[in-house]
Amino acid sequence: MTAAAAKAPAPPPVRVLFVCWGNICRSPTAEAVLRRAVDEAGLSGRIEVDSAGTSAEHAGDRPDRRAVAEARRRGLDLRDQRARKVTPDDWRHFDLLLVADGTVERSLLRSAPDEDARGKVHRMTAFGPDADVVDVPDPYYGDGDGFVLVYDLLERACAGLVAHLRDRVG
Repeated sequence: MTAAAAKAPAPPPVRVLFVCWGNICRSPTAEAVLRRAVDEAGLSGRIEVDSAGTSAEHAGDRPDRRAVAEARRRGLDLRDQRARKVTPDDWRHFDLLLVADGTVERSLLRSAPDEDARGKVHRMTAFGPDADVVDVPDPYYGDGDGFVLVYDLLERACAGLVAHLRDRVG
């Protein structure tokens, strides 16, 4: 038996879905931030990332222009993302569903197919140094400064999530 044949198969990727209300501010931002953190950690292909909303109001829309502008300032590009609503298949496909706030969490949990699925739901900040920050504030109704705060918070949260998942994905 060769060394390659004896090597254990790679574990399946961990699949992460970020969820906010409309999927135009916080969750697409978190998706882009985590993608970059995964790439920088050399974990591409071992952690898959997507985002969705609990509302279909913005389905098909691009992220908020202020989120796009702050992303650009930080070297990220959100322009190809499109809002979508969480689907029943997401519960089967994703390992972690990370929510922005309590309202989103309650809405998402109402659609959970069973208790195991409910256990996949955590706050976006749960794995980072700001775990005591329960809600990622919704910057939609504020000015551009809210987007700066959200990015700062999500960058720290995603760095913590990558560190948390590193052992799990090998």
